[in-house]
Amino acid sequence: MKKKLLSLLVVGILVTGALTGCGGGTKETEKGETTTAAASENADEQASPNEDTEKEVIKVAASPTPHAEILAKAKEILAEQGYDLQVTEFEDYVQPNEVVESGEYDANYFQHIPYLDSFNEEKGTHIVNAGGIHYEPFGIYPGTKSSLDDIADGDTIAVPNDTTNEARALLLLQDNGIITLKEGAGLEATVNDIAENPHNVEIVELEAAQVARVVEENAFVVLNGNYALGAGFSVAKDALAYEKSDSEAAKTYVNLIGVKEGNENNAAIKALVDVLKSEEIKTYINDTYDGAVIPFEE
Repeated sequence: MKKKLLSLLVVGILVTGALTGCGGGTKETEKGETTTAAASENADEQASPNEDTEKEVIKVAASPTPHAEILAKAKEILAEQGYDLQVTEFEDYVQPNEVVESGEYDANYFQHIPYLDSFNEEKGTHIVNAGGIHYEPFGIYPGTKSSLDDIADGDTIAVPNDTTNEARALLLLQDNGIITLKEGAGLEATVNDIAENPHNVEIVELEAAQVARVVEENAFVVLNGNYALGAGFSVAKDALAYEKSDSEAAKTYVNLIGVKEGNENNAAIKALVDVLKSEEIKTYINDTYDGAVIPFEE
C-alpha cells in the first residue's frame, strides 16, 4: 500500500512539472501577480522598442525661428509617412552648411539662394537647393526712435554684415530714402557703395544674430525675418518699412532646404520638401506668423 501511494505522489509531481513547462503555465509579474503565458507574450510585445526606431531618420539643421518651429509641425506628418524627423537648432549661419557638407546632417533649413551661392563660393562647399519653402520680408524696426520721419544727422542703423543680407538691408534703406547706392550695386552692395547719405547716418555692421540685441543702442535696426520674430517683432505690426510680398527682393530670398549635391533626389529629402510645401504647412505658416513668414508659391 505504501508503495502504491508513493507511486501516485511521484506521478502527480511529474504531471505538475510538465504543466508548468507548457504554454498554459503561469508567470509571476513584478507586482507578484500571476498571468498566463499568452498574456506575458502580449506584455513583451508592448515593451518592444518604440516604433520610431524603425522609421527612416532625417536629420535637419535649422534656425530656431521660424524654421525649427515649422519643422516641428512637419515632423507629425512625416511620422505618418514612416520618417523620423530630427531637428537640431543652430544660432549661426555657418555651422548648418558645414554639418550638411560633412554628411553629419541630411539637410538644413535656414538660408536663401543668394546666401547659399555666396557660401559655396567662399567656403568651397557643395550645398544645393532641394526646394524653396518660404520667404521672410526684410524690415526696418524701431530702436531708440519709433518713426523714420525722426531720423537725424549722425543716427546709427544696425544691419547684418554678411554679404547678401547686408546688400538687402542697404537696398531697403535706399527704398525708404535714407541712403542712395551707386548705380548697379544691387545684391552685392556694401557700405562702400553708399553714394549719398544726406543724414550722415552711421551703418553699424554686425553678425546677423546680434542685430536684434542692439535695439536699445541704435536709432533703427534692419532685421532678417527670423531674427525679427525671435526678438518679438512682427512685420505687420512693428516694421516701420518692409519688403512687399510681390517685390523682386522678397522672391529672390526664398528660404530653402539645403542638401549636399547629389542628395536632392533622395526619397527622404523629397518627402521632407513635399510636406513643407503641403497645404497643411502653408496654413500653419499663415496662421502663425502674421505676415512675417510667407509660403513660397512657384
